[in-house]
Amino acid sequence: MAVDEVIVKYRGRVIWQYIPKKRKRFGIKIYKLCDEAGYTCAMRMYLGKDLQSATDDMTATHATVRQLTCRVEGLGHKLFMDNFFSSLRLFDDLDGHKINSCRTVQPNRKDMPCDFGPKQLKLKRGDVRVKIRGGLTALVWKDRREVYMLTNMDLPPAEGNFCDNSNRPVKPHIMERYNQHVGFINISDRMANSYSMDRRNLK
Repeated sequence: MAVDEVIVKYRGRVIWQYIPKKRKRFGIKIYKLCDEAGYTCAMRMYLGKDLQSATDDMTATHATVRQLTCRVEGLGHKLFMDNFFSSLRLFDDLDGHKINSCRTVQPNRKDMPCDFGPKQLKLKRGDVRVKIRGGLTALVWKDRREVYMLTNMDLPPAEGNFCDNSNRPVKPHIMERYNQHVGFINISDRMANSYSMDRRNLK
């Protein structure tokens, strides 16, 4: 399963968002939980920062993910997310509800190892570094830039420098699997767009 934020194109009089990295940059922001077939299992519309759900131990984003996943607790699902949702506290919370997760993360997020940033590690292309805490693996791999990830789905990869015969960095298996599965949201979006086009053609 995958969680992401999507933009539904709309310019009416509502709380709309601008996200420059999205293909549809203006519209209504919706948080979605999708399975590998593109089926939307849960969704939640963004209505402004949810301060009521936030606490000292839980950010509003953390609370959003918990609300989306409440129906799949205890079932051993695997959840893929990007760094917008990532935090160690969210990871531990989901793990406590038997939801495994894999996600990219920013190195400066709260509770991340203080010696795991790019300035401290000074990586070369192809380098892999790993830190382990219980069943949680934090890893960083460098291609043109550093990519950080948290996971409890796979065994920790080996550390070292890994390049092919052409001196191109070899991507760790964990990151290949993440790239494959995080696209579930894109499948859902394509299905929704196809449905909208079919409706317009019938008119």
